[in-house]
Formats: sequence, C-alpha cells, structure tokens
Amino acid sequence: MSKLGNLGARLHRGEVGYDFVRNRKLWYGISILITITAIVGLTVRGLNMGIEFQGGAVFTTPKTSVSSSEAEEVAERAAGHDAIVQGLGTGALRIQISNIDTAQASEIKTEIAKDLGMNAEAISADLVGPSWGDQIATKAWQGLAIFMVLVVIYLAIAFEWRMAIAALVALIHDITITVGIYALVGFEVTPGTVIGLLTILGYSLYDTVVVFDSLKEQTRDITKQTRWTYSDIANRSINSTLVRSVNTTVVALLPVGGLLFIGGGVLGAGMLNDISLSLFVGLAAGAYSSIFIATPLVADLKELEPQMKALRKRVLAKRAQGGADQNEAPETRVEEESYDDEVPEDATPAVVGPRNQPASRNRGRGRPSGKRR
Repeated sequence: MSKLGNLGARLHRGEVGYDFVRNRKLWYGISILITITAIVGLTVRGLNMGIEFQGGAVFTTPKTSVSSSEAEEVAERAAGHDAIVQGLGTGALRIQISNIDTAQASEIKTEIAKDLGMNAEAISADLVGPSWGDQIATKAWQGLAIFMVLVVIYLAIAFEWRMAIAALVALIHDITITVGIYALVGFEVTPGTVIGLLTILGYSLYDTVVVFDSLKEQTRDITKQTRWTYSDIANRSINSTLVRSVNTTVVALLPVGGLLFIGGGVLGAGMLNDISLSLFVGLAAGAYSSIFIATPLVADLKELEPQMKALRKRVLAKRAQGGADQNEAPETRVEEESYDDEVPEDATPAVVGPRNQPASRNRGRGRPSGKRR
C-alpha cells in the first residue's frame, strides 16, 4: 500500500506517468469495438423487458419442494408462451408471465395451482397493465433525456462546451455498453435497472468532473508559456487523478460485485441482479471512459482552436531548438527543460552584493543639482 501511495504522489507531481492522450486512437478503437459489439447484441437479441414495462402478472407461491424448472414448464403450458421462474430465499417461487390481462391471469393462476398441487388462494398475484407499463417506459426515457440535457448545460457553464460534449459522449458510451451487456446476458430490465443506470451516470460524471477540474486549473493562462501543449497538460491531469479514480472505482465495485455474484447468483435474489449488473458494468465503463475517452476527446477538440495550434507550434519549435526528443513523454521533457535556465559552465560568475562603479570625472560639472542632462 505504501508503494501505491508513493506512486500516486509521483503521478500527482508529474514525476512519472503514462501518455494516455498520445495513445488516444488505440482507446478510441477499443471503445468503438466494444460499442459495436453491444449494439449488435442489442439488435440481435434485444432486451428482456420486465412486466413493469410491457405488462403481465407475477405469481408468488408459498414454500414448496417443486423445482424452478418444473414450475416453469407448468407456467408456460398454462400461459401458452414463455415464463420466468425464480426461486426465492424462503423456498417460494416467483413466476412471471408477460402480456396477459386480468381475466387470463385468473385462469392461469387456477391452472398453475392445480398442476403444482397447491391451493389457488395461497398464490398471490400482482398484475401490471400494459398501458401502465408504457407510461413507466416513457417516463424512464424522459428522465434519462432530461438528465443528459441538464448535465450538458451544467458542464458548459461550469467548464466549457467542449468538456460538455466530451462528457456527453462518455455517458452515451457507458449507457450503450451497459445496455448491450444486458441484452447479451439476457437479464430482465426492471425499474431497478433504470435506477442502476442513473446511478452509474452520476458516478461516471464524478470521475470525469474530477479530471476536468484539474485540467481547467492547470490550463489557466496556458498561452503565456511555451513549455507544454494542451494535450501535455491534459495528460498530466489524467495522471494526477489516476490513483484516486482507480481507488474509488475498486472500492465501489467490491460491494456491487458482492451483490451481483453472491446476492444475485447464490441467493437468487432477482431484484439484486437487475440493479447490481447495471451498477457493476456501468462503474467499470464509467471509470474507463473518464480516463480514456472524455479527457483525450477534450484535448482533440481544444487542439483545433487557433490559439492552441499556435501554442503547439511554439512549444514544438522550442523543443526542437533545445534538442528535446519529441517522442518522449511530457513528464520526461519537463524534467529536461528545467535545466534550460541554468548558467553555463564557461559563463562569468555573477556578482553578488553592491557593485562599486567608478565615478565620472565630469559628473555634475556646471550644474548646481549635480545631475546630467
């Protein structure tokens, strides 16, 4: 842990670092590949929408020795189409059947109870109408759109529009990957999933804003110097906040991983699966996008400005005159350029203290004040 702390301090001071911005094309390519995979999975398999979005019924049986597979066969035979059955921690079964109305739900409930050898009154039923499900889906999309608009407005005011665009691209990147993995895995999309998505968007913005804040502070009066380009300082900002981003992400992923793999996988808690999967994937994608996507994209947009282009030319010209290797990392160049102001060995030593200058013989002659004109 002490080595990690020393590494974080050295990264923050700019003594060591990795050039994330220079390798941005690699990160862009990886993100595009992952995003295309997610879109293909979403197109081919689609999302497994819960009854909250498409309507249906959820039947909860009392404690039983019937297995989930047997109950699933019974429910599908009674409903005439697919059903989802989950075992609960109490030994009961949760049977979910979509796209049925109230009259069908009553008949299916009676048939399930008969086939499972249970009393129909002991099986509880929760019904969701399709119109209510449509309203929930519409409000979820509206909430997501409003969230995006507010985020862009805030970042444009607090920072600048280029950072707002980069943050928006990173958020879309995180949502696409999370939704695509949901489609590939086949987990059910419930209101818990929407809650998880909104949570990871906030977390992704947290990491991004931390880097942007450091970048804004370090690029103040950037055009008044000729040592670093905007991309150099953007890379230093990423490195200075890298350890903090990694630490917060790992700490957040540990409990979420416990919910996903233990709570959802071992205990079979359905709602935990919906929330924990979106949180787990979204947290990892958010940390990745804030480091590898958002900040390099801001650097690309800023480097298009005339002032930043002129600054880059001045910086590269100075490095060429100083013999600096342009292929070195910015941190290495900074250390080398710190010697530019040193006095050469063959230079005349500076005089310290007051200097005794010879007085002029004709100083003040002919003038009462003693001053030369």
